Amino acid sequence: MEDKRYKAIIESILFTMGDSVALEKIAAAVELDKNETKRLINEMAEEYESSDRGMRILELEGAYQMCTNPNMYEYLIRIAKQPKKHILTDVLLETLSIIAYKQPVTKAEIEKIRGVSSDHAVSKLVEYNLAVELGRLDAPGRPMLFGTTEEFLRSFGIHSLEELPEMNPLQMEEFKQEAEAEVKI
Repeated sequence: MEDKRYKAIIESILFTMGDSVALEKIAAAVELDKNETKRLINEMAEEYESSDRGMRILELEGAYQMCTNPNMYEYLIRIAKQPKKHILTDVLLETLSIIAYKQPVTKAEIEKIRGVSSDHAVSKLVEYNLAVELGRLDAPGRPMLFGTTEEFLRSFGIHSLEELPEMNPLQMEEFKQEAEAEVKI
């Protein structure tokens, strides 16, 4: 089978599934190895990008998703209702950053770091599909564990958690000293 046919199959898979699809699943469906499948997907992504098409292919932690070109947003809202814009307050951003860097993390751990109740913030992040319940910790009370979602990656324009900025080591040391001082009081 030629590349053009494989690309058509991959395109139909990504379009139909809507959500991201793991590279392994795509490779199995088209009966190619992962490297060849990845090459085809990368070529497709470049073709979409270079020809200024209405669609894009995003890579999200080893999975791929077809989505709308962000430059087409203004035309889409003329047809559909304007989506509700979620506002991320400082509290939500602080809570989300804790989840992103410490995941999987419990609400109690988030509250220990923030020093205040975080029920509302965590609930809002789950509602906005930026955080998700990952399961339960094997500890007394079996607290819920939270982590980030693919929507988090899309919203912040990163492909994987490894792309999160490094924490400043001096700032980390200051945080540790502040936390130790609070514990001694």
